[in-house]
Amino acid sequence: MWFKNLSVYRLAADWKPTQEELEDKLAKAAFVPGNKSDMNSMGWVPAREDGMLAHALSGQYLLSLRIEKKLLPATVINQFTRARAQEIEEQQGYKPGRKQMREIKEEVTDTLLPKAFSIFRDTKVWIDTQNHWLVIDAASATKADEVIGALAKVIDPLPLKSLYTEQSPAAAMTEWLLADEAPAMFSIDQDTELQSSAENKATIRYVRQSPEKEDVQKHIQSGKQCTKLALTWSDRISFVLSDNLIIKRIAPLDILKENQDMSAMDEEERFDADMTLMTAELAGLLGALVEALGGEKQTAK
Repeated sequence: MWFKNLSVYRLAADWKPTQEELEDKLAKAAFVPGNKSDMNSMGWVPAREDGMLAHALSGQYLLSLRIEKKLLPATVINQFTRARAQEIEEQQGYKPGRKQMREIKEEVTDTLLPKAFSIFRDTKVWIDTQNHWLVIDAASATKADEVIGALAKVIDPLPLKSLYTEQSPAAAMTEWLLADEAPAMFSIDQDTELQSSAENKATIRYVRQSPEKEDVQKHIQSGKQCTKLALTWSDRISFVLSDNLIIKRIAPLDILKENQDMSAMDEEERFDADMTLMTAELAGLLGALVEALGGEKQTAK
């Protein structure tokens, strides 16, 4: 249930859709498995098995986008294409030209597709209408953009904008490392990455160890900034903050697990209890993090 990564966007404060409205819109692009000739297919599925497309709980919504991709390696296509081209060469007495090779490759791909295995990837989306966040469980901008594009097709207009803070994450993390102290409610953990702004992008990584303050000073003097920093918020959630404001490797700590007894709950009740805990804690983390970065930057309308 818990998101592992947070790609965060700001929602318009006056956008408060009902579950029925979201359900109707998502149903127009519900997931349908691709046919034999489709390389990819995409659509919305229930966030909870046998549930609704928009799982609602106290102003919080969970959605799930499913992407199906046929597993057909280029090496296999090329191997069959070469074999087919050789057959055609023997038949016509000369090698196929560039245009004919393209046609052969397309024919081979169409032939192999029905035999290809399908792999599925589900990406969760959290809509917080109370604190006006839209959060995607994605560690890369590419995957997040994929989800935003799918949402924009069913919600038009999509009242969404990127999140910007007054202080850039890279500048703030660099300051925290130099001072060897994080803002209130946060503590610095051991994983760190520093990267040069020069063309060569020289990078230093510390994994499961903290850099010495003197080393940090030398790296910063040489033109590097902190681009990733492991942090813990309020002894409750550990994570890694990136310079692009994507939050990775989210992990709820024992203090949260100890306070949650689900032994007497059924599957649906456990799902809702977990969702309630996750959304409340992550909303608290996001609010504290934005504050630690100087507050949200107000962009011109």
